[in-house]
Amino acid sequence: MLGHLLTLGREFAMPRTSMTLGKSRLVVETGAHEPGGTTIVERKGLGHPDTLADHLAERLSRAYSRYTVRHFGAVLHHNFDKLALLGGASEVRYAGGKMTAPVRVLINGRAAPACGGESIPVREIVEAEVRDFFAERLPEVSDHLDLSFNITSNSSPGAVLTGEAVPDRTRWFSPRSIDDLRERRVRLANDTSLGTGWAPENSFEAFVRELVDHLSGQTDFRRAHSWCGSDVKLMGYWDSESADIVLCVPQKSRHVGSRAEYIRNTETVLAECQRLAGIRLPDTEARFRLNARDMPEKDELYLTYTGSSIESGDEGVVGRGNRVNGLITPLRPMNLEGANGKNPVYHVGKLYNVAAQRLAHRLHEATDGHAEVHLVSTTGQRLDEPWRILVRLSSHDAEMDKVHALVSEALDGFPALTDELVSDGIVLS
Repeated sequence: MLGHLLTLGREFAMPRTSMTLGKSRLVVETGAHEPGGTTIVERKGLGHPDTLADHLAERLSRAYSRYTVRHFGAVLHHNFDKLALLGGASEVRYAGGKMTAPVRVLINGRAAPACGGESIPVREIVEAEVRDFFAERLPEVSDHLDLSFNITSNSSPGAVLTGEAVPDRTRWFSPRSIDDLRERRVRLANDTSLGTGWAPENSFEAFVRELVDHLSGQTDFRRAHSWCGSDVKLMGYWDSESADIVLCVPQKSRHVGSRAEYIRNTETVLAECQRLAGIRLPDTEARFRLNARDMPEKDELYLTYTGSSIESGDEGVVGRGNRVNGLITPLRPMNLEGANGKNPVYHVGKLYNVAAQRLAHRLHEATDGHAEVHLVSTTGQRLDEPWRILVRLSSHDAEMDKVHALVSEALDGFPALTDELVSDGIVLS
């Protein structure tokens, strides 16, 4: 029996091409299984505490990077990817409500406080960005914030003092000038980590993305329904013929005058979900369940003052929300990196995930099939020379020269990707 199973394994093994790319090992597997059948997908909306933490951390990284580029000509060392939000407290009534305790913003991370003797107003930059962020995203919270600054300038392990020359590592967060930044000479991976990407999305995954954005973003639907909060969360299960979807959509108490009005609003949300499903999933029987914990007879409802659960106890942490592609897909390849807030120059947890996702899309377009990309780093190795590169393609006849060229182009693109991230941030999520 064992021999038979081993024979079957060899018969169904994917054709594999292995080659070197600089100091990287590139493996391309063709004829890979194309995902199909059952899909499970989750997406968290703009007001979800984890999304708030992700987007705020990325905003802080961009603001700090822009300041140091403008004043010194380079992105100085920093990371804000351990940021967390601790929920406040609120009182909610029909047609009213208020905050009774602030949301705590734990600004955890590191940042160079100076360069060449010139101080950087790190605290002022961060505080201004935090307050502007909440004023835009959750204005009811903006006057109820408690900021906790836990920003250090300690370098990573590796600086051994011998009584002779001072190790370069000790200057990572206190450079005498930008010439002390090693990455200006060569960019090395800061960590041993993994970046993952795949393409294309199926129709259900695309629908989930669109529906959550429709209900939580700055859309015509929310402008027309001021009671609709932004802390939307969706979990969906799809088998190509039918879809079961569980949704959480809060309502804002100031705009809801009674229990009956709350119930009518839920019916409006469900009707909108069915309308969009009819357009995007015309051949699928879609079933929606909204605010499953509601008990209207007890007035236990997803009714909030701000439109987000961050107002009453819930927490948000970088890396617990949507992946770089904007979805949480447990049946697809994914990793646990929290990309938002990482340094955009050499932090592989950010750069490799964005690069892998984009490369997967380009390979999908080039081969007209499913593409999956994994970039694996080794700490201290050149950023553009990952330790391992694994590409999986459903195509049986992919042109290896074209695949090789697209991978090389992606690896050569990290400086431009850094500039884009400083300018725009992670725009895929």
